[in-house]
Amino acid sequence: MKTRQLIFAVLFAALAGCLGAIAADRWLNQERAGSLHQFVHEELVLTDKQDRELETLEARYAVERSALEGSLRASNARLAQAMEKEHEFGPEVSAAIDDVHARMGALQKATVQHVFDMREILDPEQQRAFDRQVSRALTGDPSN
Repeated sequence: MKTRQLIFAVLFAALAGCLGAIAADRWLNQERAGSLHQFVHEELVLTDKQDRELETLEARYAVERSALEGSLRASNARLAQAMEKEHEFGPEVSAAIDDVHARMGALQKATVQHVFDMREILDPEQQRAFDRQVSRALTGDPSN
């Protein structure tokens, strides 16, 4: 195998690993977010008003999350193009990685904001239970 082919194979493997890590992270975050939504709907006794407000929040967040995930996919595609073009950890690859991280951060910030928005519609007792569930979801510690 020529050196150039070997380098390309290593870069392709690295890209596949990065994409796999991103996919796993997104899956875990969706599982956590899903379990939080499930907790709110199934474990907390919500008023009709709270149910309506929650539906509105969830619809708005679904649109925002979809747009941010699309942006992240586009950023990953630009990273792949930069890797294919440079075949090394050059300035375009570095910039593309920074862009991926920025978009991942934007998605995480939107998710955290959504969690706080959900919390806001709850009464104080519900908030305490919600806070414990959020802590469990983020730490994986069932004792919280």
